[in-house]
Amino acid sequence: MPSHAPHPAPTTPRTESPSPSPGNPLTDPGPHPDAHPQGPDPLQREKAHLAASRSALRAMREDAEALNIADVTANWVNAEVLQGEIDARIKSLADLAHTPLFFGRLDYLHAPGLDLAEGAPGENFYIGRRHVHDADGDPMVIDWRAPVSQPFYRASKKDPMDLRLRRRFGYTAGELTAYEDEHLTDPAEAERTSRLLQTEIERPRVGPMRDIVATIQPEQDEIVRAGIGGSVCVQGAPGTGKTAVGLHRVAYLLYAHRERLARAGTLVIGPNRSFLHYIEQVLPALGELEVKQATVDDLVGHVEVRGTDEAAAATVKGDARMAQVLRRAVRSHITMPQEPCVVVRGSRRWRVPAYELEEIVRELRDRDIRYGAAREALPQRIAHAVLVRMEQAGEAPDDRVQDAVARNAAVKATVKAVWPPVDPAKLVLRLLGDAEFLAEQAAGILTPEEQKTILWARPARGVKSAKWSAADAVLIDEAMDLVARTHSLGHVVLDEAQDLSPMQYRAVGRRCTTGSATVLGDIAQGTTPWATGTWEEALTHLGKPGSVVEELTQGFRVPREVIAYASRLLPAIAPDLTEATSIRESAGDFAIRAVAPEELTAATLAACDDALAKEGSIGLIAAEARIPELRAALAAAGVTCLAPGEETSAEARLTLVPATLAKGLEYDYVVLDEPAAIVDGEPDERTGLRRLYVCLTRPVSGLTVVHAAALPEALTGP
Repeated sequence: MPSHAPHPAPTTPRTESPSPSPGNPLTDPGPHPDAHPQGPDPLQREKAHLAASRSALRAMREDAEALNIADVTANWVNAEVLQGEIDARIKSLADLAHTPLFFGRLDYLHAPGLDLAEGAPGENFYIGRRHVHDADGDPMVIDWRAPVSQPFYRASKKDPMDLRLRRRFGYTAGELTAYEDEHLTDPAEAERTSRLLQTEIERPRVGPMRDIVATIQPEQDEIVRAGIGGSVCVQGAPGTGKTAVGLHRVAYLLYAHRERLARAGTLVIGPNRSFLHYIEQVLPALGELEVKQATVDDLVGHVEVRGTDEAAAATVKGDARMAQVLRRAVRSHITMPQEPCVVVRGSRRWRVPAYELEEIVRELRDRDIRYGAAREALPQRIAHAVLVRMEQAGEAPDDRVQDAVARNAAVKATVKAVWPPVDPAKLVLRLLGDAEFLAEQAAGILTPEEQKTILWARPARGVKSAKWSAADAVLIDEAMDLVARTHSLGHVVLDEAQDLSPMQYRAVGRRCTTGSATVLGDIAQGTTPWATGTWEEALTHLGKPGSVVEELTQGFRVPREVIAYASRLLPAIAPDLTEATSIRESAGDFAIRAVAPEELTAATLAACDDALAKEGSIGLIAAEARIPELRAALAAAGVTCLAPGEETSAEARLTLVPATLAKGLEYDYVVLDEPAAIVDGEPDERTGLRRLYVCLTRPVSGLTVVHAAALPEALTGP
């Protein structure tokens, strides 16, 4: 029975427990391995196991809270470190009341990993978000990331993976209310679509993004469990779950490579703060509390960004060729020595001639090591040349003498003259403000027109007074890495990657030079003038050429009619991509309302009223230029509206979303205001149509498009 998962979706289907009846897949699981002839019905047994598991989890937490480290730490530093680990352990053992502790059960034909005689009984395992054991240490819930749990996601009728039965559980507000069985080795049982999973797809939701751990599909599980040694790129159409897959991959890697990643660190990079706030509860729900989140702007935030670039300037600044320009600019500070270096020690004078100094400088320059590292090595190289002369004169200097010579004033003066320190921000300031310096460093790399495009009209006086743009900050980060190596993490997840410029890819790549990356995105949703053309090109800029590119095309979130309507734009925005298909049984609510221009705002509010009459979250998405008028109209109507990223509640379910911030978000019902204004708000038509594609694919249950201007031709064609 193939199971189709909503994505992203919570793991608590609203399935009520019907009365047991023969043949009902939700309540007639067949013989239970632990069944007693006169015992309680299977649903009650499962509820009892849930209660016992929650009790065991509380006991595990109480044991951690009761730990006394007073007699086991040698000093206060050790005590602080150990207490921090204990506090983290206690926090990870929290029982989330509205989150199922386990969501499935596996009944094996044979004990996994054991060579049992034919006919020997197998074992049963409850699969959940974290490991739970009883007082004797026996497992009551198995972590979904453990190898024994993998068949829950991968087993099928064709490959049962030694499973007799796979059971899924349905929950309401954390309470177990239903179950559904799949007998994988029973040839009489036909393939069926999981009713629980379909219920999950249709269930309205509010609040932040939920994890999908209970509903991961085989193709998603392969990506989640891919090894840490290589990087993976996931091209995913809207609603295919690429973001949730990336987050679950982090959780899996932390489970499988805990010590390695604890040392090296992990990072999730999102497009904006609203998006990060939306996804921030997924990893804690899986027991992972130490994963940091950031935007690309956070990574390169070495200066205050107070300015903006025209699209043409930002495109040139984001071009990978700027790395060559910056490299030239940094190394332009190196000059060949013209004078010898004379070191005085006591009554002796040791002279290193200019030609020998030049050989040292050329060798360091040609080794292609970072500017700062070479500058640190230069005084030691000069000191070594002095020590050679000392030895030739019959002295026996040691390393302490070499270090002293390296600190000699004459050596320091030589280093400062031929290899002076470089301030990355000041370098970029000069490059963008000095036409002659820019022309010298960009000759043969940027055209004169491109140089003029990025040159500041009025040079800034200093680093602090400059109105740096986001693209300028990336240039400074590149220059900083040319001077000193950027710290590398163990694993980086880069979401909505299609919008990054080549220079931004390089900035992210510097954070995982010795680690791996999971790159998530959709070429069709690229909404910047410099958006990614191909993933192969993007991975090269990231420093991960040849990485595996996986494509997810099966949608779990967007209704069939909505994704089919939005896909009309694909020939114009991404003709090489495969059109997404939705496995949703419900077509979803979909309507297009044409109104007179003077009625547009009122009609949009009426559509919001219709949506608010239904259960779930509502997103009102509009062009930036329309946001002030719509906000005022909502306030006048007494409708509370939230900002993107703010958590919805029963009292406030409508979020007013600028089209530029809609990417990555989802709502049960979306009201889309004036598509033409969204397209016109971008610098070119293709980018505008891509922005519209993003907005059209945000709903989970329904979409209403309200427009006064003509719809884009790509939507109205056959």
